[in-house]
Amino acid sequence: MQALGRHLLLELFDCDPEAINSLDIVKASMVEAARRAQATIVDVVFHEFNPFGISGVVVIAESHLAIHTWPEYRYAAVDVFSCGETLQPQVAVDYLVEQLGSARASVVELQRGVFLRAPSPAFHRPMAVRG
Repeated sequence: MQALGRHLLLELFDCDPEAINSLDIVKASMVEAARRAQATIVDVVFHEFNPFGISGVVVIAESHLAIHTWPEYRYAAVDVFSCGETLQPQVAVDYLVEQLGSARASVVELQRGVFLRAPSPAFHRPMAVRG
């Protein structure tokens, strides 16, 4: 059986609290992680919470990278969801662990879209990216 997508759930513990509370650092790190993983970036949306914390998503043609940070706990939760064979999600994970200063990281990988019988390939063609 083959999955349509891979979903990496990344838990980053003991992060640099200044890094994960900086909108500029978090956003730049997520965008660069997507680039290094060979993703096709479609859109980037981030929000800074008051008094602290950041949520954001990098929408990619292959799916998405998403993050939410809790600087007060030195913790960040990250999703790297990819479809197709081009994207290298582990490259994105490794880059984010380094950039956000995580001393301890945990990754769980889920296979998404696993069918007992393969779906018709006509329904699994990548859609054109609108600009």
